[in-house]
Amino acid sequence: MTSTQAEIDRSLLGTLSVLAWIGDPEEGHDLPYLLAYSLGDGPEGREGSEKAAEALLREMRLPVGDEVLDATRNPSSFPVQVLVEGDQIALTLPGLNAACTAPPEWVAAADDHGEVYFLFGTRAWPEAVPGRPVTAEMLQAYAGDEAVLTSSAHCVLRVMRLQK
Repeated sequence: MTSTQAEIDRSLLGTLSVLAWIGDPEEGHDLPYLLAYSLGDGPEGREGSEKAAEALLREMRLPVGDEVLDATRNPSSFPVQVLVEGDQIALTLPGLNAACTAPPEWVAAADDHGEVYFLFGTRAWPEAVPGRPVTAEMLQAYAGDEAVLTSSAHCVLRVMRLQK
């Protein structure tokens, strides 16, 4: 007899949001970053959203911690895809999609590098609501927090484009 792991209920994540930024070009850090996170507004609250995010990453076999997976060598078989068209970013995960608008400097950096550094944070970030500005201080407080970084999945993804 064989058993299969049940797929997680993705609705428990709540709102999945995506945020794009680049490092400081003046310091030679112009790599584009893409961050996915839950607002923690799922039916089981923040704790349920965080548990659902952890379960989703396990389901996708993405390690949490300081290991950075390089998905640029075989991007079509990787469970996370990033499509950029104009200033729009579409993030595709198994059973989930999210999108955001990228600033021009992010698009330029993604074009230059051909890849993005992707983080999927398991910690909810209810302050970063889509449509409201995220300040540099807010981003640093979340994405620079050691506890957030060590509870996130980290990947380098190839930027996909629509063929013309």
